[in-house]
Amino acid sequence: MEKEKSDKLIVKFSSKVYGFAVKKSFSYDEAEDLSGEMLKELYLSMLHAEDIVNPEGYVWRICQHVYAKYVNQKKLQKGLSLDGIELAYFEQYDFGESEEEIKKLRKEIGFLTSSRREIVYSFYYEGKSIVQISKELGLPAGTVKWHLNKARNDLKEGFTMERKIGSLGLSPVKAVGITHNGCPGSKGGPEYYLGDKINLNIVYSVYENPKTMEEIAEDLGMTPVFLEDRIAMLLANGFLVETKGKRYTTYVKFTPKEFSLEAWVNGVRMQQKVANILAENYVPQVRAALAGLEIGKDIYIPGGNRELFEAAAIFYAIYSKCSVHIDKDISKHRIKTLDGADYLVTVELPCEIVDPDYKCEFDISELERKYKACGVMTRDSQKYPCLYSWSIDSRFDSRKGAWQSNLNSDYESLYEIMTGSITESKATSDKFKRLRDRGFLTKDGKINIMIVKSSWDDFSKLIPGPDKSLLDEFAKFALEQAMIQAKQYPSQIQDRFVYDFMDCAIGHNVAMMVLDELYDNGTFRALNEQEKVTANLFMFADKLPD
Repeated sequence: MEKEKSDKLIVKFSSKVYGFAVKKSFSYDEAEDLSGEMLKELYLSMLHAEDIVNPEGYVWRICQHVYAKYVNQKKLQKGLSLDGIELAYFEQYDFGESEEEIKKLRKEIGFLTSSRREIVYSFYYEGKSIVQISKELGLPAGTVKWHLNKARNDLKEGFTMERKIGSLGLSPVKAVGITHNGCPGSKGGPEYYLGDKINLNIVYSVYENPKTMEEIAEDLGMTPVFLEDRIAMLLANGFLVETKGKRYTTYVKFTPKEFSLEAWVNGVRMQQKVANILAENYVPQVRAALAGLEIGKDIYIPGGNRELFEAAAIFYAIYSKCSVHIDKDISKHRIKTLDGADYLVTVELPCEIVDPDYKCEFDISELERKYKACGVMTRDSQKYPCLYSWSIDSRFDSRKGAWQSNLNSDYESLYEIMTGSITESKATSDKFKRLRDRGFLTKDGKINIMIVKSSWDDFSKLIPGPDKSLLDEFAKFALEQAMIQAKQYPSQIQDRFVYDFMDCAIGHNVAMMVLDELYDNGTFRALNEQEKVTANLFMFADKLPD
């Protein structure tokens, strides 16, 4: 038969051949070996055949032939119970009789696969017959015998080898912080899953290199029996991803365990330089674009301080309009959990300074505190489609609870008060108390957050972006730094790191540096306690409070 025709038939039947092999095998590894042998034999036969009248019948004849040879080889080499072949599964093997040896044997049973472990336990510990186990598990008797034989060989090998506890079993990683960028689920953020030390270390064990369940267990110094449910849960919720050969990897980003003062200082210097340029050249453009908005007509500002409004708009403009995003598809890095979360996850690990003698002009802990922020938060409402909010929590405001406390229902309650659809009563007392506790409502019932009578999109369009040549200059320098630092991360994380680095190169740090300059040089006056409630927080609606 012509090669081209043979190639087409192989492609057409390859998936069916693999399916046939899976049905005849006891593991996916075995199925891959068997299907590979079938396809090889099939292809060689086709090339030598003159013509094939019934391709499907021809394919299955070859597959049955290869399978028959495979069974015979197994019978000769391993004494497997396939299609009625008997196994020597009753033989007794001396694994030792001391207490230490018995403990080791029990531990090795824990390293068997779940199905094999269950069969071994039922047969040797519970004294169940092959027929009884076969009925309970819904497996052919020959399959049960095959598993017992394989288990015996695995136990012999495991008993004589020296298992070594991996580094995570001796020194597990601990998270300094767990953060996310995206939408949390009904159970909260990723800390719900990774706050557990074992779960965290399972994920970290596959961070540098993909591992099988058995390799993960050895790395953690635990048996698979204690880990398989956790691994299944982490896999179902996206924290683990299965790769070839039943190995697992992860797209959770862990911060490096080593930290360079010099690299960090270079980054801060770059951000300060950018902040100075933006304060001088870009801030006046933003303020000019907002000049036409009137208090009482277009915007509501508690206390009437226009600078409070302009500062928040400048923060938004720098964070959103000055970003130097890079065009990378990082959708595979997004973790989508069964409780509805969809986010990028970062775990911060303790780190060691690699250049402690470097003379740093900054106090790291002070700057980290100064520029710490809970990333941009947006909230909308299905109940009232005109509602939207934008905020970022930082040292400029007095809000507590970060994203967990920023509820959609808060803005819905404010809107209902504004429209008069609810008033304070016994039935609404919980809503009013909640708003007062957050500072969104004053004791005398006045609304205490900034509100824009506009849609979010229209407001965003009102604010101009900086000159493109300026952004290109920022992007070039940031990308050089990103590519250098990305080498600290495993290959599957490098795209994510470059994306994150570029995204925050001119992010909340630079925005806060700009505001610092505006407050320090007297352009804006310092905020009072009431104003801090709504600093860098906008609510958008189709009306303003009276």
